[in-house]
Amino acid sequence: DHGVLGGNDNMLDRLLASSMAFGYYWYVIVVYLWSEQAAYHLSELIEDHAYNTYDTFLLKNEAKLKAQPVPEIARKYYEEDNPFLFDLFCTVPEADDEGQFSKRRPRLTNLYDVFVNVRNDEREHWKTLCNLVQFDDMKGPPGGVTGKVEGTKAIDESN
Repeated sequence: DHGVLGGNDNMLDRLLASSMAFGYYWYVIVVYLWSEQAAYHLSELIEDHAYNTYDTFLLKNEAKLKAQPVPEIARKYYEEDNPFLFDLFCTVPEADDEGQFSKRRPRLTNLYDVFVNVRNDEREHWKTLCNLVQFDDMKGPPGGVTGKVEGTKAIDESN
C-alpha cells in the first residue's frame, strides 16, 4: 500500500507535488538554455537538500519504518532489475571502511532500508552533478579525482 505513512492520502498534496515538479522541470530547462553550469549547480543544491531531508526523515521515523514491510516495487527496483543503471549512474564510487566499493545491490529487510537507499541515490545524483559543475563531465576529470567530492570543491585526500 503506497499510503502506509499517509503521504498519498490527500489529492491536493498529489496535485501540488505534480504541479511543482512540472514547473521546476521547465524552470531548469530555461536555466539550462541560459547556462548549463548554473542548471547543474541548481540541481546539485536540490539533490543535497533531498539527501538531507531523507536523512532527517530516517532519524525521526526509524522505528516506524523498520516495522513496515518492503513494498514490492522497491524490491523489484533494488533487488531484481538490471544493475546496469546502478553502475551507469554511480559515477563517483566511494569505498567503505574496509576499502571495498558498493555492489549496489542492497539487502532490503524493511521500509527503513528502502528509504536509506533512496537517500543514498540522492547522494549519487549530487556527486554526479558536482562533477558536471566542476569538470563538465559526469565522471570527473580525466584520470579521476584522488579525493572525494565535497559540494562544488574536490577535496584531495592524498596529502
